[in-house]
This record gives sequence, structure tokens and C-alpha cells, in this order.
Amino acid sequence: MFDKDLIKLIGPNKKYVVNTVLFMMLGMLANLGITASICLALYYVMENRPVAMLVYPAVAAVVAILIRYVAARRTGTLKDVLGRSVKKDLRDRTYRKILKLGVKSTDDMNMAGLTQVAMEGIEQLDLYYSTYLPQFFFSMTAPLVLFGVCVWIDWRTSLVLLACVPLIPVSIVAVSKYAKKIFAKYWGKYTSMGDGFLDSVQGLKELKIFQADAARQDKMNRNAEEFRKITMKVLVMQLASTTIMDLVAFGGAGAGIALAVTGLMKGWLLPAAALFLILVAVEFFLPLRALGSAFHVAMNGASAGKKIVALLNAEDPVWGTRTAEGEGLCLQNVTFSYDGRREVLKDVTMSFMAKGMTAIVGESGCGKSTVINLLIGARRPQQGAVLLGGDDIACLSRESYYARLAAVSYNTYLFNDTVRKNFELAKRDVTDGEIYAALQKVNLADFVWENGGLDKVITEDAGNISGGQKQRLSLAVNLVADKDIYLFDEATSNIDVESEAIIMHNIKEMSKKKSVVVISHRLANVVPADKIYFMREGAVTESGSHAELIGRKGDYAKLFEAQKLLEDGYKSSVPIAEVRA
Repeated sequence: MFDKDLIKLIGPNKKYVVNTVLFMMLGMLANLGITASICLALYYVMENRPVAMLVYPAVAAVVAILIRYVAARRTGTLKDVLGRSVKKDLRDRTYRKILKLGVKSTDDMNMAGLTQVAMEGIEQLDLYYSTYLPQFFFSMTAPLVLFGVCVWIDWRTSLVLLACVPLIPVSIVAVSKYAKKIFAKYWGKYTSMGDGFLDSVQGLKELKIFQADAARQDKMNRNAEEFRKITMKVLVMQLASTTIMDLVAFGGAGAGIALAVTGLMKGWLLPAAALFLILVAVEFFLPLRALGSAFHVAMNGASAGKKIVALLNAEDPVWGTRTAEGEGLCLQNVTFSYDGRREVLKDVTMSFMAKGMTAIVGESGCGKSTVINLLIGARRPQQGAVLLGGDDIACLSRESYYARLAAVSYNTYLFNDTVRKNFELAKRDVTDGEIYAALQKVNLADFVWENGGLDKVITEDAGNISGGQKQRLSLAVNLVADKDIYLFDEATSNIDVESEAIIMHNIKEMSKKKSVVVISHRLANVVPADKIYFMREGAVTESGSHAELIGRKGDYAKLFEAQKLLEDGYKSSVPIAEVRA
């Protein structure tokens, strides 16, 4: 299992692999020295040599033992350094890659899979690099070195032993064809189970409300059972491969030993030489046997490595080096498709004024969110361009573009940190006064003050505040950022009426000085917009102010009237429902 793509990931850590192999080779030569010393001592005893002569093999054995000890310690240290260095380097590269992908990464990858690759996947590669890879190179060279030593003692036995060595790699290759499929399925099931577990935990509230938790548990149990079965297949494959390699290794060593004994009986080998070959015979096969034992580590690491390689090779968003200076954001004849077949946007042109409020509306699936993805740089159009001040944003530097733009969506993330720290992400030198001023605008100043002040910790996923408070706090954070362009993607979705009114009031006030783009499913929120784009099936079918679109009595007017009737009907039904209750 030698993968060139995985070798490229090592980078400057290759030196640790080379040094590890050299010390492993030194340890093997020390073993030969110990064996040779024992055989020489026995030869002296059998030849009735003076006892004083036993000092020489004894000293040689002690020196060889010391060298073996040092080599073993150094090999272990180098493997540890190699593993830690590779993990650190890969995690750094993975994190930098995710940073390069930017907002695109949250669109293309689920967080559970991304976390598993970045954590567990890299752990598996640690074993691949620190355990399997040095053993691989050592196993390829050790039999040749042993042959070079033993051939001077008896070429027949040495040749038989060397000829049997390739049978182990052949057995490994035979097993690997089956193992690749098994490990690919293993990682697929592993990732799928992680995704399902994360979804279940995140959606636990909804599962309880709809009483679907039992069904979800059954699904999780099925996923766990499938993972158990594939894990057992991996274990069976590992045991089978170990058995095959043991038969080959001990069979080859047995053939060599038998030939050495034959040589002793027929007189072409001295007893000491025959004993040396018998003791060394197994050394021909131990490196490759150890390689076979580490084979499952290699397969698991390779499967994880493929996912990491795919992540690192993912196409980066195109950014330039120019500084964004002009005003006026727009889409110019943009056509976009996610899969290269179905066009989500068809020759869309939109202009967003430097000061004022522009709204994008339409029924679900018409392409509104895709427009936002293009505006924030998460996607690039197949045709047309996104322009800022007349410059294609692909020519602008990422830093200068995002210095001009902020985005607030229905799921804007608040970090598990204090209120102050969340504001400092938007503006490093923000003062407490500026924070409270922004909180005052969204009617959260009193709430924050009464609940720990700016040192109040926002828990994971803002679980200790309401949905409306989360959206208002997200807006306040973006207010202190003081950007030129603000994108609001369903920022008032699924929140209470009071929070919706507060957010829309701030958006209207902001539009007097900033360029504000609003996507909202509720058309009543976009009535004050200076310009409204109505989309249907990926194309702009109407544009103008609210009054102009109502006067045309087109699709916008029909949808607005339908929503108004629904809302009026809901409001009139509330008192009746309360009385009946």
C-alpha cells in the first residue's frame, strides 16, 4: 500500500522517514552482530579454543547489544517525532485550506464529515506515516542486506530465503484488492454514522416535538449495525491476511533452515555457519511480516488520506490582488449551475445602489439564496460577473472585498464566548460604549446588562438566548463592523414579531447610509425597498418599487395580495381561538 498522493503530504517530514529506516537497519545489523557473536563463541567452545578467546565474541556481543538498544530507542523517538510532526503539519494545512475555501466550505461540506476528516482521519494518517511507511521501506531493503551478508556463507541457502521473501508482498497485494473496497465502505459508513448522530443531536428538539425520536433511534441503530458489520469484515480480512502471511513467512524460513541443516549433514557447511543461517533465516521474513501486520493501518490511513487529499485538492475560490475601491454592487448577465446541467440562474442582471435598500423576492427555489452565495463570494458564475464599482470581484483581494461587505442570515453563527468577544470579532478595538450603543439599537442593552453584562457567555449555538435575541445580537455585531454593503438573507425568519420589527427598523435606518440587500419570504418587509427584484425559476421577471410592481398587477402583486389575505385571516382568527381556548 504505497500511495504517491499520500507521500506528497509528508512534505519536509521525509527526513524523519529516512532517518527512521536507517536506525531500523542499524538495529538489524546489530542483531546480526549478536547472532554472529553467539555462533563464534560456540565455535570456539567446540574447537576447544582457549577460554581467553571467548572475550572477543563477548565484547562484540555487548557492543552489538548497546548499538541495538540505542537504535531501538532512536527508532521509537523518530517515529514519535514523525507522527507528531505530520499531524501538526496536516492539521495546519487542513485548517489553512478551509480558510482558503472560506464561506464556500460551509456550502460544500457537512460539518460532521469535515470534523471527522480533520481529526480522526489525520490520526489514522499518523499511524500510516509513523508505523507503516518506515516499515515499508525497511522491509524492501532488509532482505537484500541480509542476502548480501549471508551469500558469503552459503549462496544456496541465501538464494532460497531471498526467493521466498517476495511471496509475502504477493499475498499482501492479493489481499489489498479486496481490502481497498472494505476500507472504502468502512470510512463511508463511519462518516455516515457521524453525520446521522450529529443531525439527531442538533434536531433533538424537533424529534421530540414531532414524536419522531423513536423512528430516529431505529435509524441510528441500523446505521450502527451496518458499521458493526463492516468493522467485523475488516477484522476478518485482517485475521485472514495475517494467517496467510504467517504461513508464507514460517514456510520460507523453514525451507531455508532445512537447506542449512542439509548443508551441515552433507559437509558443505560448518556447524557455526549452519547455526548462523538457521538463526538468521527468520530475519529475512520478520520485516515483511511486520509490514503485513501494519497493513490494516495502511489501508485505514489510505482511506482517510484520500478524503484529506480530496479536501486539500479542492478548487479554491478565485480571488485577485486588487483593492476594492468603487461603489455599486451588481450582477451582470449571470448564469449559474451547481451541477453543470440545470441552470439555477439564467442571464440575471441586478444592480444594488450604493445607498438604499434593494430587495430580492420570489417563491421558494427561484434562486434568491444562490444570488446571495454569488454576492458573498462562495460561488462563481459560469457566465457573467459579479461587479463591485465596475471591477469583477474575482480580480479583487478577498480581504479588501470582505472589508466592504457583511452578511446576516437566519443562521448567523455566534461563538461560544462572551458577548464582548463576539463583538471584538467584528471590530478588534470596539469599546464597551460602542457595543452598548449597538445593543441599544436592537433593544438588547437592558437584557445584556441584567444578565452578566458584556462578560455574559453565549453558549454553543446560542442555546441560552431565544431565536429572536440571537438574530438581534447578530445584527448588533454587524452594526459595529460598519461595512459599506449589508446582505440580509432571511434574517427575520422564524423569530417573534417584536424581534422582526426591531430588525426591519434597523435595516431601514441603515439603508439611508449603506447599501442594503434584503432577501425575505415575507413581502410586507420589503415594501419600503427602493427597488425590488422578483424572481421566478432563476430569472428576474419583474423589477421596480413596491408601488410600481403593485400597479403592474403581475406575479409580485399576486403573491403580495395572497400573503396579505393569509396574514389578515390569521390576525382575525386569533381572538376567536383565544376565546375558544
